[in-house]
Amino acid sequence: MSPFDALYGKQCRTPFYWDEVGENRLKVADDVERTKEQVKIIRERLKTAQDRQKSYADNRRKVLQFEVGDWVFLKLSPCKGVVRFGKRGKLSPRYIGPYEVVERVGPVAYRLALPPYLSRLHDEFHVSMLRKYISEEQPMY
Repeated sequence: MSPFDALYGKQCRTPFYWDEVGENRLKVADDVERTKEQVKIIRERLKTAQDRQKSYADNRRKVLQFEVGDWVFLKLSPCKGVVRFGKRGKLSPRYIGPYEVVERVGPVAYRLALPPYLSRLHDEFHVSMLRKYISEEQPMY
């Protein structure tokens, strides 16, 4: 006897088999097989959708690597209403710098030479927070 039978004096009806007690459960194996097939189809469709989204993301993704001595811009995290580096709101800069790369800390982390007024910031940044600085030197003609 199950605990449910002992407590309530009747058999438990689960949502999967919502039959009256004593009815014949015909085609139970068919129901289980049909459910397995449905789960298999759902998994295949989810995999297809994930692969499609991954291919879209991979087309836009690019590998960034910097060398020691390169100059980079530092991306700021936008905070609405917070005064950042002398500007406020929509006019606040998205990138500040350029700053020199002092050291490569890990495969995707770099240490920058920050000026004294940014001493409160941690000097190690993820590659996603950096953008390569391209100097605007004009060629001599």
